[in-house]
Amino acid sequence: MSLKRVSPEEARNLLDSDEGYIYLDVRSVPEFEAGHAPGARNVPILHRSYMGMRPNRDFVDVCERAFGKDAKIITACLKGGRSMQAARVLIANGFSSVVDMRGGFGGETDMTGAVVYPGWSTCGLPVTTEASDEETYEGLSRG
Repeated sequence: MSLKRVSPEEARNLLDSDEGYIYLDVRSVPEFEAGHAPGARNVPILHRSYMGMRPNRDFVDVCERAFGKDAKIITACLKGGRSMQAARVLIANGFSSVVDMRGGFGGETDMTGAVVYPGWSTCGLPVTTEASDEETYEGLSRG
């Protein structure tokens, strides 16, 4: 199954549709807490530690328990790299309806840090710092 990528505006349209899409924010917990799309669910693909980023060994299990393998999922991160990785991991583990949001939350950048493809927040789409227990990693991992 090839990975379909959508723009932030296309992701917003899917989320606003009656198709039941979930915005899966795969950034670290602190990144999610600093700002995210309203209604986003946070399951990090990597955790931040004092030694840098380390894999979240529970990523697939938490996603499966929280959403099920038939869930319609839009993966997103900060710039697009982690979410592509997360989408591929989910697809490889039997998730049947996964798309990746290109540009992530903050936009793809070049080597100078200039945004070359806009992300969710840089497109002016809604952002919040509020999250229910069903949206936080802590709540979802208790599942």
